[in-house]
Amino acid sequence: MIRLNDITTQILSYHPKADLNLVEKAYVYSAKVHQGQVRLSGEPYLSHPLEVAFTLARMKMDVISVVAGLLHDTLEDTNAQLPDIERLFGREAANIVNGVTKISKIQFTNHEERQAENIRKMILAMATDIRVIMVKLADRLHNMKTLGFQSPEKQNTISRETLEIYAPLAGRLGIYWVKSMLEDLCLYYLEPEIYEKIKTETAQRRGAREKYIRDVKVLLDKKFRESGIQATIKGRQKHLYSIYQKMKDQNLTVNQVYDNLALRVIVDSVKQCYEILGLIHAMWKPIPGKFTDYISLPKANMYQSLHTKVVGPMGQRMEVQIRTWQMDKVAEEGIAAHWKYKEGEVASKTDESQFSWLRRLLEWQKDLHDPKEFLDTVRMDLFQNEVYVFTPKGEVKEFPKGATPVDFAYSIHTDIGNKCTGARVKGKLVPLRYQLNNGDIVEIITSNKQHPSKDWLDFVKTPRAKTKIRHWVKEQERDQSVELGKDILERALAKFGIRFSNILKSEEMLSISKDLSLHSLEDLFANIGYGKLSANQIVGRLTSKMGMDEEKPLGIVDKVVSRMKRKKPPHGIKVTGLDDILVRFANCCHPLPGEPVIGYITHGRGVTIHKQDCRHIADSDPDRLVEITWDPPKEDVYLSHLKVTTVDKKGILADMSAIIAQKNANIVQADVRTTTDKKGICQFSLEVEDYKQLQDIIGALKKLRDVLFVERI
Repeated sequence: MIRLNDITTQILSYHPKADLNLVEKAYVYSAKVHQGQVRLSGEPYLSHPLEVAFTLARMKMDVISVVAGLLHDTLEDTNAQLPDIERLFGREAANIVNGVTKISKIQFTNHEERQAENIRKMILAMATDIRVIMVKLADRLHNMKTLGFQSPEKQNTISRETLEIYAPLAGRLGIYWVKSMLEDLCLYYLEPEIYEKIKTETAQRRGAREKYIRDVKVLLDKKFRESGIQATIKGRQKHLYSIYQKMKDQNLTVNQVYDNLALRVIVDSVKQCYEILGLIHAMWKPIPGKFTDYISLPKANMYQSLHTKVVGPMGQRMEVQIRTWQMDKVAEEGIAAHWKYKEGEVASKTDESQFSWLRRLLEWQKDLHDPKEFLDTVRMDLFQNEVYVFTPKGEVKEFPKGATPVDFAYSIHTDIGNKCTGARVKGKLVPLRYQLNNGDIVEIITSNKQHPSKDWLDFVKTPRAKTKIRHWVKEQERDQSVELGKDILERALAKFGIRFSNILKSEEMLSISKDLSLHSLEDLFANIGYGKLSANQIVGRLTSKMGMDEEKPLGIVDKVVSRMKRKKPPHGIKVTGLDDILVRFANCCHPLPGEPVIGYITHGRGVTIHKQDCRHIADSDPDRLVEITWDPPKEDVYLSHLKVTTVDKKGILADMSAIIAQKNANIVQADVRTTTDKKGICQFSLEVEDYKQLQDIIGALKKLRDVLFVERI
């Protein structure tokens, strides 16, 4: 059994100045609260936290991580309370222990690969401190080593979970020796016969394999020395699970897996890595398609190396990995290598670019001097924009950060989303605007009386939810537009003494609909309701088809309207495809002739003209947008607003007024005030002819010596 001295010796081997008092204190506390407890193996329970702490020391983790390893089961398996842990060992250690406890309570019920990937991401996202994952991996490694005392059913379940969740996590963090051990242990329990076969057959060939590796190392060493390169060569056999994977993927027997040998060549520089690659390819034939350059394109966890496969002496296939000493440290130590690398070294620009993945994965600071200082700043940020939550049945669903129960409801089914009235998260009622958090268990509450609201678009995050809500709202607005269109047309027909009910489904109306390239009468009424078609246009076509005289004695109101129609279109605006329609300018952006504009059809209010980049129409219904062209009369003027920030100086207002007058613009209103920091704020409402004139005014104002800023508002 591991003893405290083994742990402290291991820590001092990589961190000589470490404060071991906290480790010893944690050992005493763990022994006290676990007293009398035993594992299934019959060993004292304390053996488990000691093993976990020792594994963390092997990972070269900081003192707080080792302390958390000694305490990691105290909240779940003893009477210890979180405030006690925090009071005795500090907030960091308490948070790590609490995080490990939370992850231990997650129930994994779905073993599909997609589901396993979501759970891996969720665990990473849940752990706000990377050390939570490290302690959990060390815990799982020792549990796998002692799995033989569990029932066969539990052995299978835990091994499957480890293979799908925890081994890939170790790989993500670059701790490949842990990954390999976990995979081999899983193979032992999941495929015991295959495991024994691979182990036996590789053991039988061990002597020949070791001799072969020695001979190859002699050949390589001689070649490298001749080229003036000092290199260290290591030989190893691939671990059992990787051999099994190759057998399964390529349908091979153990004896047919020829490339289960691997050599590692370690040199001083990247340049030498590529030189070594050239020498090896010159000595032995490379296998096509089996070369990967992880130096120029590192893995996400910063693993770097050149990988190539060659046909070596006597036709034996083997893999060769070529890397620098720093790359080897990263490959061997994983996450811990990064603080080791920073300790006592100044990173060059090249080194900084190689750490770009770390900036994405973790929040970290420069010039860190020891593992504690580094890991204090480390926070899991790989999936910062994703949230992973559970359905009541235990399925994990992925959402963008800020997603709500409405997003969750639509991810299940459109009807559930449309009828969503609220949700329970971990058994508690929450509002629809509640933002989901990692690990939430979400249950949707529905009602047949509930319908989507346009306001939902303000807080939902997923494209699916937005699309479904817009579709429902659009359908409702269409129904309203159809009814409005019928009402408008009925009133227009009444002026000519035509009963709407008599012509509703007449051949003439169907013909008009067809002439306008509309699919149905409902489309016709909807377009009238939207304002895309004028009721008078339809009446004119209808009376013509019915052989009626369109002219009718006009009343006083009709005469005024008739004179207005004969005038040139107001505001110098032409609406593509529409005539005789009300036009107005948006107060939010005040478009001017010469600017790109777009029209937005509003129920009962005609077309509102906006600048094309106006934020108020960015998410508007595209069916309501119409093309607009300018055709302004020379005598027309348009309102625009400017804000001018100046130095607070006498005469500046007169200078600005003079420039505006010189540019033939009229000041409708001016608001002038001064600020406490001796600046003048002037807001002008101007009448201008077009966008070009306004730009000329802005340019001239900017040239004034005491003008600081000019902006259009």
